Amino acid sequence: MNVQKKQTIIGEPLPNIPWQEKPAGCNNVVWRYSENPIIQRDAIPSSNSIFNSAVVPYNGKFAGVFRCDNRARIMQLHTGFSDDGINWSIENEMITFNCDDPEIGVFSQGYDPRVVRIEDRYIVTWCNVYHGYTIGLAYTTDFKTYHQMENAFVPFNRNGVLFPRKINNKYIMLSRPSDTGHTPFGDIFYSESPDLIHWGRHRHVMSPTNGWQSTKIGAGPVPIETTEGWLLIYHGVITSCNGFVYSMGAALLDIDKPWKVLFRTTPYLLSPQMQYECVGDVPNVVFPCASLVDAPSGRITTYYGAADTVLGLAFTQVDELIDFIKKNSDPWLES
Repeated sequence: MNVQKKQTIIGEPLPNIPWQEKPAGCNNVVWRYSENPIIQRDAIPSSNSIFNSAVVPYNGKFAGVFRCDNRARIMQLHTGFSDDGINWSIENEMITFNCDDPEIGVFSQGYDPRVVRIEDRYIVTWCNVYHGYTIGLAYTTDFKTYHQMENAFVPFNRNGVLFPRKINNKYIMLSRPSDTGHTPFGDIFYSESPDLIHWGRHRHVMSPTNGWQSTKIGAGPVPIETTEGWLLIYHGVITSCNGFVYSMGAALLDIDKPWKVLFRTTPYLLSPQMQYECVGDVPNVVFPCASLVDAPSGRITTYYGAADTVLGLAFTQVDELIDFIKKNSDPWLES
């Protein structure tokens, strides 16, 4: 008799998900791609660095929005396409957004995008510089034409991450209110909207705690819906004697009330330890921005920026990760 495997991820198959099995002898719940970094800093003629980028399945292949800081060190967003999710062709010209309102349609810089498919659109959120750091929104159906919408919040705010479906007929976003500079603090907050224009019902999700996540935290990839709750991969920062150090962690949020934290990792999942994570324009950074999932197999592939310079891949299995989160969540970490 065939016994059907339990499917923990609530979602669709992605049989061509980029994947590499866990190396023999590896005891970590998350492991790196052996050929990291998958995108070098000079992959296009105009780039100084390419990192903190967003990827989604698209027409049986993959598309993405990439942070490509140019050689004037201006933060810009570029489109990219890939057959396998590993080898990418990134457009040298930055994205031009169509916008009906010139007041917000001209912004000085944009960075750290996320992309999520909701219904028939791919919605892009990014850190948009409009009289300070805020959350920009746009949508596309073909990754050729982008339509800019209203900014979600007034400055200052970063790490705007949408959920992949509506909850109680509302769009849901996580964000981190900040300040004018390289914020030395930060909590994750929940907000909801009926139309992606008007945002309210703000709720606190979680705060920095101790150790690797003691300075600030921020949502990473789009949350993953599972039978155990929303799986949120996030970044945490500790202030060392040599500056900020960014690492990756994970939490489980209540499926109907995502501002309620069920479990949250005490140890990090991935921290800057490889040379390409420790050495670059901003040393000691692991910054997750996108995840691909294959629901039947439970595979999760995460794209992360390394040292604010290049882009890497990491892998995990959903059941193993959720078990790790539950077993390594101290009560004082939960909201």
